[in-house]
Amino acid sequence: MSRERLPNRRPSETQEFERDGIRITLTVGYRPNGEVGEIFLNADRSDSMLDVLMSDAAIIASIALQYGVSIRQLAHAIKRDRFGIASSPIGAALDRISSPEVL
Repeated sequence: MSRERLPNRRPSETQEFERDGIRITLTVGYRPNGEVGEIFLNADRSDSMLDVLMSDAAIIASIALQYGVSIRQLAHAIKRDRFGIASSPIGAALDRISSPEVL
């Protein structure tokens, strides 16, 4: 399997949401065919450990997407609480992206 690199210029959408009292900025970049090709996450406390971990998780998810892993596969694989709610900010972001009515 090879990595499908994205064009230098591509459509994207940015939104903010709150998770556990933290404001999170989510940007989704799209492939030319409209599928999600990358995600970026940032916490409201720039360069904090949480911001760095969220950014790194988004980079790893983006690379997985570019190697053909679907958003739904990623969302299904993340840790969830006993109610089925994503336990992490990256999980919450993946759930938002994988639900078409959210973006």
